[in-house]
Amino acid sequence: MAKVKLKFACQECGYESLKWMGRCPGCGSWNTLVEEREQGGASPAVRGKLDTRKRPAQPITEVGGMERPRSDTGIRELNRVLGGGLVPGSLILVGGDPGIGKSTLLLQATHRLARLGMPILYVSGEESAEQTRLRADRLKALHEKLFVAAETDLETIESLVEEVNPGLLVIDSIQTIYLADVTSAPGSVAQVRECTGRLMRLAKSKGVAVIIVGHVTKEGAIAGPRMLEHMVDCVLYFEGERHHTYRVLRAVKNRFGSTNEIGLFEMKSEGLTEVDNPSEMFLSERPTGVSGSAVTASMEGTRPVLIELQALVAPTSFATPKRMASGLDYNRVTMIMAVLEKRLGMFLQNQDAYVNVVGGVRLDEPAVDLAVCVSLASSFRDHPTHPKDVLIGEVGLTGEVRGVSRLEDRVKEAANMGFQRAIIPAKNKRGWTPPTNLEIVWVDSVEEALEAALGG
Repeated sequence: MAKVKLKFACQECGYESLKWMGRCPGCGSWNTLVEEREQGGASPAVRGKLDTRKRPAQPITEVGGMERPRSDTGIRELNRVLGGGLVPGSLILVGGDPGIGKSTLLLQATHRLARLGMPILYVSGEESAEQTRLRADRLKALHEKLFVAAETDLETIESLVEEVNPGLLVIDSIQTIYLADVTSAPGSVAQVRECTGRLMRLAKSKGVAVIIVGHVTKEGAIAGPRMLEHMVDCVLYFEGERHHTYRVLRAVKNRFGSTNEIGLFEMKSEGLTEVDNPSEMFLSERPTGVSGSAVTASMEGTRPVLIELQALVAPTSFATPKRMASGLDYNRVTMIMAVLEKRLGMFLQNQDAYVNVVGGVRLDEPAVDLAVCVSLASSFRDHPTHPKDVLIGEVGLTGEVRGVSRLEDRVKEAANMGFQRAIIPAKNKRGWTPPTNLEIVWVDSVEEALEAALGG
């Protein structure tokens, strides 16, 4: 009989210790070390990995290409985020807040794949088969090639895979699946790690694409050990406010495509629908003739998107003014305010400042700096910007406007959306031809940009 050993594992980061501690040395969380029993010998996931190494190493030039191409999911925005479609044998992790629409998206995608002839196995550990059928009725996602099972035992799921021989396996969710060989409860670090390892072996050995749904913590990170994200091929986050209709599917890791792509959806009564023109969506409710509003063009993967930035600058009632940034890096906003104060003489030390990206999108690239500058100055001076202006450029500490990448694509999107003028860096003059239906204002400094956008 194998020797049983006791250990304590952190439920947040996976740190292991031989004795219980109140605070985890790995992540600093309190009361997260839970006792687990460990059988001697290699773990099920490790034994599975060892079993797959049957072929000798070979030169990469002799390795054959993929026999099967990517599969079209029938949802263009999902294909974009995946890098062009579903790769056979890939392991994909989908995370998001409760009620955001993860199960809805996956059920719609599996239905469309089933309509294209691919057998699908949808395993739900949180709903019964009847409840899944009820949701499929609402989404009109019924098809004879879409097989549904309410199961949590991974060994039973593997036997179902042998029977159905699906092209895609969906596990909803990984925190409900368990292995009988692992003595800890479902959802624990050990169970999540071992079950994911077995699913990874299943995907690679049989060429079955596997999608697993992962719960998230209150901070928004995927629950379970951090190594879970390292094991899978692709990590997708489904973002958005539960009480708003728009959703953003973002790739944060993808071995088969770009990690900067996003897919945009709108939640309706019949399910999620694709947003064909994100720029139109983000600008649909933009007010006119109001100070503090500016439009910029941000690159989301390979696609330029026009997004509105709003700023509110008001006198403070406290000794220390308040600064808030939603959708932008807080430190970046404070740096831009320091540039406005030092280089342009704006007295902001007694002003509260609030900056918001409309639509719930998060912007991380420096090309939106100029729009932040102009929106703050517009609110401070109570002078509205022109509704048909778009501002693009990175702002340096000396007040200069620096060049940005992919400027031609950004300006072309602005011209297509009916904008009349683009205020952009003079550093990007060479190498491309601006659209004829858009006036270009070249600027070298923030002062010149404010002169053009606000008239001084």
